[in-house]
Amino acid sequence: MSTKPKTIPIAKPVLGEEEAAAAREAILSGWVTQGPQVAAFEKEFAQYVGAPHACAVSNCTTALHLALHVLGVGPGDEVITVSHSFIATANAVRYCGATPVFVDVDPRTYNIDPSLIERAITPRTKAIMPVHQIGMPCDMPAILAVANRHKLPVVEDAACAVGSEIKVNGEWQKIGRPHGTVACFSFHPRKLLTTGDGGMLTTRDAKLDAKFRLLRQHAMSVNDTVRHAANTVIFEEYPEVGFNYRMTDIQAAVGRVQLKRLPGILERRRRFAQRYSEALRNVPGLEAPHVPEWANTNYQSYAVRVTSEYPVSRDELMQSMLDDGISTRRGIMNSHQEQAYTGTADFDLPASEDARDSVVLLPLHHELTEQDQDRVIERLRSPAAVAQTA
Repeated sequence: MSTKPKTIPIAKPVLGEEEAAAAREAILSGWVTQGPQVAAFEKEFAQYVGAPHACAVSNCTTALHLALHVLGVGPGDEVITVSHSFIATANAVRYCGATPVFVDVDPRTYNIDPSLIERAITPRTKAIMPVHQIGMPCDMPAILAVANRHKLPVVEDAACAVGSEIKVNGEWQKIGRPHGTVACFSFHPRKLLTTGDGGMLTTRDAKLDAKFRLLRQHAMSVNDTVRHAANTVIFEEYPEVGFNYRMTDIQAAVGRVQLKRLPGILERRRRFAQRYSEALRNVPGLEAPHVPEWANTNYQSYAVRVTSEYPVSRDELMQSMLDDGISTRRGIMNSHQEQAYTGTADFDLPASEDARDSVVLLPLHHELTEQDQDRVIERLRSPAAVAQTA
């Protein structure tokens, strides 16, 4: 009787007894909404990425929306970004009543092509929003050069990029410093650092940070932490319309433990990514990720392009691997190809469309073993076996 091989997941969060204990402590403290754990997590995250300010929120989508809203993006405005990203990137622009203007990506890095930004700028352009896709840093110096010429703020969608680095003037700097005006992170379970769900905005601008903090809590003039600690009766006011974008102390307590784990997570992911790259170097039809010499990705995902030299299509390969108990995912989606954005504009995005249709994301997570990875590699190296099952 044959035994079905265990399923190899594409991703799995790193959570253990330390996170459970931290969450338990927060729960038993009696303060479970935004409070001292959130404040501590913000301080520690800011120190980690090298940012003067960090503001925790409920998720990265709310972080993106809050950043654009505070920067004054509104109805009739345009934000230059990429279609080749999770749909939340474009949705955050729509939440402001503005229009996302999509430009194509660099076919090697799957990030926004800086050379295409300037021609997309119009009098209605209010901001530029590059995406550090699957953890790969964008070419920020080139993007900022365009933004500075046109006096436009830059909101970095760094949802996937915690721990990634970029070399600027010979110095390695973490994404989230930030290099633009604001950087927005995700702590979804698919990311390296998770709080179950959650997000963070980092900035160098104290006024922006103060505005984020005000609006994330309904624009309450006196937050609950101050009110509960006061020796006199305080009545809060609501000078403008705000949002309920708070992170809980339970989530933040988990995030603080995760932040301590992050260096080890990064080291292991990069080691396994290197094993993939070395193993696939001489496999015709498979292209390993391209990492520019100025970038140090966190490998939130390991993306392989399947070319016409491979004996089967990308989709046939994915199905064959799934039949063998190996989970994969297609290349990153394109918002302009989704029904929610049908008819918004006619964008010419050949590199984005090719990336979606030719790239496969391979299993990569902290609990992946060398034996698991060897099984994935062997399947990729055996196109004849793949072709037979396709």
